[in-house]
Amino acid sequence: MSKKVFDVAVIGAGTAGLSTVSEIQRHTDNFVLINKGEYGTTCARVGCMPSKVLIQVANDFYSRKIFAKEGIKGSQYLEAKSDLVMKYVRSLRDRFVKSVINDVRKIGDKNLQGSARFLDPTILQVGPHIIKARKVIIATGTTPVIPSDWLNLKNLILTTDQLFEEKILPSSMVTVGLGPIGLEMGQALHRLGVKMTGVGQSKFIGNLSDPVVNGYAIKLLGLEFELNLGHEAVVKEKNKKLTITAGKKTYKVEKVLASLGRKPNLSGLGLKEIGIKFDKNEIPVFNINTLQVGKFPIFIVGDVKHYRSVLHEAADDGRIAGFNSMQKKPQAFERRIPLNITFCDPNIATVGKTFESLTHEKFITGESIFDSGRSIILGSTGILRIYGKPKTGLLLGAEMIAPAGEHLAHLIACMIHQKMTVFDALKLPIYHPTLEEGLRHALRDLSKQVTGLRPRLDLEKIK
Repeated sequence: MSKKVFDVAVIGAGTAGLSTVSEIQRHTDNFVLINKGEYGTTCARVGCMPSKVLIQVANDFYSRKIFAKEGIKGSQYLEAKSDLVMKYVRSLRDRFVKSVINDVRKIGDKNLQGSARFLDPTILQVGPHIIKARKVIIATGTTPVIPSDWLNLKNLILTTDQLFEEKILPSSMVTVGLGPIGLEMGQALHRLGVKMTGVGQSKFIGNLSDPVVNGYAIKLLGLEFELNLGHEAVVKEKNKKLTITAGKKTYKVEKVLASLGRKPNLSGLGLKEIGIKFDKNEIPVFNINTLQVGKFPIFIVGDVKHYRSVLHEAADDGRIAGFNSMQKKPQAFERRIPLNITFCDPNIATVGKTFESLTHEKFITGESIFDSGRSIILGSTGILRIYGKPKTGLLLGAEMIAPAGEHLAHLIACMIHQKMTVFDALKLPIYHPTLEEGLRHALRDLSKQVTGLRPRLDLEKIK
C-alpha cells in the first residue's frame, strides 16, 4: 500500500461496505477497502437472492396442486429433479455474485485482502501491513449461529451458507428456528418434495408479534408442513442419521437446517482493547442516526451492528457513514420506516411500529380478512391488522400474513412515511378486483374506531 495515511479505511466488502465505498468515492479516492474471505455479499451469495430463486421454483412447482380443480390435466407427470433445481439456483446465484464482484474489481489496488485488527482508533494491522486512516468504518457482517454442541455433526447440519451448495436435496429435514429464513426455506423445501418439520423455541413465527396475525400464520403454514412451537430442539446423531427431540415429539431426518439467526463478526477486531464500550448485546455503542461509535473516528454499518438487518438499511448505513466519514462533524439522518418481509406464501410482513412496540401506548386496530373476489380466484387468504392513533387516526404500523403482502407492506410504509391519517389513506384510489381492496377494508375498519369526528365519505369535497 503506497499511501501513508488514508482518509477512510472500510473493513468489509458486503452490501454496507460497498455502499460506503460508493459514497466515499464522491468525495475522495484516498481510501482502502479491507476484506476477509469471499466476495459477493451475504445477500447475493447465501441470502436474499439464491433463497428467492429456490422459493420461485418451489412455488411454480407447487401450483400444480390446483391444476385439476381448474380443469388442467396431466399435472401428475410433473417432477422436481432436485439436482437440476439446485443447479439452476446456483446458476442464478453465480450471476448475482458476478455482478457484485465486478463492482469490487473496479476498486482496483485500493482493495486489500486480509483480517483487520485495531492497534489504535486510527491504526489497523492487516497481515504485514500497518494501515493508518483518519476514519474507519466497520462493515464486517454476520455469521450463522450454530449451537456449540452441533459443531461435531459436520455435514448433517446446514445453514444457508451450505444449503445452496447441496447437489441433491435430502428426503427429510427439520428446520430449527422459524424466523424469516426458517419459514421461507421450510415451505420451499416442502413444496419441492422434502419431508419438512419446523421447530421453534418461540410461539411466534416470522418476526410477528400480533397474536391474531401470528395465529393465522401458524394455521395457514401449518397446513403444509408441521410446526412444533414453544420447544427447544435437542439434536443427536446415530449412524449418520439425526434425531431431533422437541417437547414430546421426536423426528428422525437426514439433515437439519439451522436458522437460528446470525451473529456479528466482531471477534478479532480488538475493539475493547482500544476502549470502545459495548452494550448488553455485545455490540459497540453507536448512534443510529450518525452511525458513529461513541466519540471515536469509527463508524459501524450493516448487519454487524445488529439493528435492522435488511439490505436497503445496510445500503443506507453505507451512504450515511460514507458521508459522515468525510465531515468534520457527523450529521444525523432520519431512518426509513421499518419494513420486514418474509417471502413465504402468503407473505408475512411487518411495517412501522409493531403490535409489541405499541403495547405501552394507546392505539386502535383495523382488521381485514382476505376472503373477497381476487383472493378466492388466487386460492389464497390471510389477515391484515393495521394500527393507528385513537384520536387522529394517524397510521402507525401493521402486521400481516397476506397474498401479495410484499406490495401491501410497501403501500403502508409509504403512507406512514407521508404521515397520513386513515382518512388521508382512504382518499387514495383502489382498483377492483385487486388484493389492495383488503387494505381498504382494514382502513375502513380502523376509521370507525377513531374517537374524533370523521367524514361520511372516503372522497374529497371540491372547495
